Amino acid sequence: MAEPTKPINVLIVDDHPVVRLGLRTMLESEENIIVTGMAGSAKEALLEVARLQPDVVLMDLRMPEMEGADAIAELRRIHPDIRILVLTNYEEDEYIFRALQAGAMGYLLKSTPQEEIVQAVEMVHQNKRCIPPNIAKRLFETIGREELSQRELEVLKLVASGLTNKEIAQRLFISDKTARNHVASCLVKLNANDRTEAATTAIRRGLIRLSE
Repeated sequence: MAEPTKPINVLIVDDHPVVRLGLRTMLESEENIIVTGMAGSAKEALLEVARLQPDVVLMDLRMPEMEGADAIAELRRIHPDIRILVLTNYEEDEYIFRALQAGAMGYLLKSTPQEEIVQAVEMVHQNKRCIPPNIAKRLFETIGREELSQRELEVLKLVASGLTNKEIAQRLFISDKTARNHVASCLVKLNANDRTEAATTAIRRGLIRLSE
């Protein structure tokens, strides 16, 4: 006889107690899943992952003390093999890009049906990515078709800060013409009509972040 399948140990991370309990009830209705613990903040999650060593972390993004994407990056730094699945209400490009860039293996919305959430947990546990088609399409639009060079990202950030082409050239020690060419390239790659639209698009998609 084949050995019974080892259950998947899941840590739920969400700052809303009702959501945590609802997810726990939903997941534990499955024979092959055990909710080994719950955390109400990203910092608490860091402690609980170290203590419980779950197979999969099911994590929201908007939480107090530390943003989910920052927590994902920190968890992956400390526990390189940890498998993280995002479950959130936020579907803006910036959140999707930052979470996956930080190391999440899947990204779901809380409106996702129970069966698909369970399937995603199983897929991530098997070290498979789980990104729904609509989110995968938006991710491709962000990082596939629009690959910006590091220099172009620097230029975009300065554009977003309000600098002119001449000021950008001085800041980066390049010629005015080179600065103009970089800005023009950014407009083409982001399908933007002007500098303002390019900067706004880059921020919305998480390609650049302005200093606090």
